[in-house]
Amino acid sequence: MSVQTKPDPSQTISSFQAWVLGARPKTLPAAAAPVLIGCAVAFAEGGFRWLPALITLLAALLLQIGANLANDYFDFIKGADQGERLGPTRVTQSGLLAPQTVRTGMWITFVLAAFCGIYLAWVSGWWIIVIGILAILAAIAYTGGPFPYGYKGLGEIFVFLFFGLAAVGGTYYAQTQTISWLAVLSSFPVGLMICAILVINNLRDLDNDRKSNKNTLAVKFGKHWTQQEFIAFLALAYLIVFLMGISALASPWILISWLSLPFIFPLSHSVIHDSGKKLNKTLAGMGQLTLLFSLLYSIGLILAVYFPIG
Repeated sequence: MSVQTKPDPSQTISSFQAWVLGARPKTLPAAAAPVLIGCAVAFAEGGFRWLPALITLLAALLLQIGANLANDYFDFIKGADQGERLGPTRVTQSGLLAPQTVRTGMWITFVLAAFCGIYLAWVSGWWIIVIGILAILAAIAYTGGPFPYGYKGLGEIFVFLFFGLAAVGGTYYAQTQTISWLAVLSSFPVGLMICAILVINNLRDLDNDRKSNKNTLAVKFGKHWTQQEFIAFLALAYLIVFLMGISALASPWILISWLSLPFIFPLSHSVIHDSGKKLNKTLAGMGQLTLLFSLLYSIGLILAVYFPIG
């Protein structure tokens, strides 16, 4: 286990500020984006219900915060947070919060998410419980447990499954008690974009992860391959929307999500040319792009209800 670092007294912050730091608010758009799309698909197909929608959003945010705290705690326990951090301050490694305190906060957050899941199961069916349990286990197992899949190069697969298919499909199911092809297909682009967020994170941390034996795909295949992975994820996300929009799979209105396309160019430039802490700004920008894309996609689905084309 790594040695806990004492916080700099000149930079001491309050306990509340430490918890906010540990929750990593800049990651929350990635949790909200697929819920937004799931709600829009439900609205487009006549199944939207506002209270399950709000509870699903709250559950998604709590799961993301719980995952952040779990990542903070387990990376410290496993010694992955060593030396100078390139990303945001980790509250455990920096000594702002004790490891046991972070672990307790993690479990409290997951329990609150579970209560949301109980309500959603009551109004929609027990499948929500299955999705919720799997989501909590995935959040913990990313860096914790006997097989931390984030250390084994499996992060992108699980992010796609849970931030794409499970998040969009689960949000839709919570309101409609069924699933549709539009919900499934709509989960692909946002899942790929959230994978692109993870790619930037892994690219930034490549050298430190290699030193701490955290074998992400970036560590396994190197910087150039990871840069190509990022571009491939974005290209595929926009291509899927295009193919859906020009076919009978969805309304052409979803193509307004392409209005977000210009924002990928400065992000791609940064991924190719920048490294280290410079990628923190890129990481935040990719989160904002994901939320913007999801908002525009959702608006397109809603416009299709009032102004059908074809």
